[in-house]
Amino acid sequence: MARIAGVDLPKNKRGVIGLTYIYGIGLTSSKKILSEAEIDESVKVREWSDKDIKSIRQILADSHTVEGQLRTEIQLNIKRLMDIACYRGLRHRKGLPLRGQRTQTNARTRKGKRKTVANKKKAGK
Repeated sequence: MARIAGVDLPKNKRGVIGLTYIYGIGLTSSKKILSEAEIDESVKVREWSDKDIKSIRQILADSHTVEGQLRTEIQLNIKRLMDIACYRGLRHRKGLPLRGQRTQTNARTRKGKRKTVANKKKAGK
């Protein structure tokens, strides 16, 4: 079982895919890391030797911010935007999309479940 950056990598997947299970590492970063460590991309995670795992850990420690440290950094960036009250910060605070998307019909992911607003009853004669 390969455990890197506090994440158990799936044994039956290719190395290039297995590394993407770590928060902050995508396919491109995964390919770069494996080429730096001189490990073939098609080799499965279970076939990695202890030396391979150690070299990957070393590369991640030297040049990548991953997992908890990355999450903390992102949260601090968002908090900074909210503190300086810039447009993006205000959108974060209100829970609305930040990058110019429409909000009248879509944006359910950011806004959450619909909140129904009752209509006024028409006044009788």
